[in-house]
Amino acid sequence: MRQIKPGHVPSKIGFFSSIAAIIFAIFWILGAVEIGAPFVFPLFGIVFIIIGIAYARYSYKNAFGEKLISVYDIVDYSEENEIIERKINDTGVINYSPYCGNPVKESFSFCPKCGKKIK
Repeated sequence: MRQIKPGHVPSKIGFFSSIAAIIFAIFWILGAVEIGAPFVFPLFGIVFIIIGIAYARYSYKNAFGEKLISVYDIVDYSEENEIIERKINDTGVINYSPYCGNPVKESFSFCPKCGKKIK
């Protein structure tokens, strides 16, 4: 059975994008200070840097860490051993379609969303 797992590539893109945003914010602050802009403009750059650092940290952990957060990739249990499943009203375990990512019960043979065979 396949499961939905976090994606590495979108997180790497997010990490490098946030680094670029931090660099832009530094240039923003330097430019605002140089032209003598009101205090609000450099403050905006500082806030942007703080948000960029927080998002860069999140994306870095998700791109290179073991416990990933976002759901983009669909992998086999043998590829990554962390299982995403939950019980609903003790009726069975919920899994996900390997084709569209729709939640399906363990007893389902076909995905109700895409109609492809699951087992």
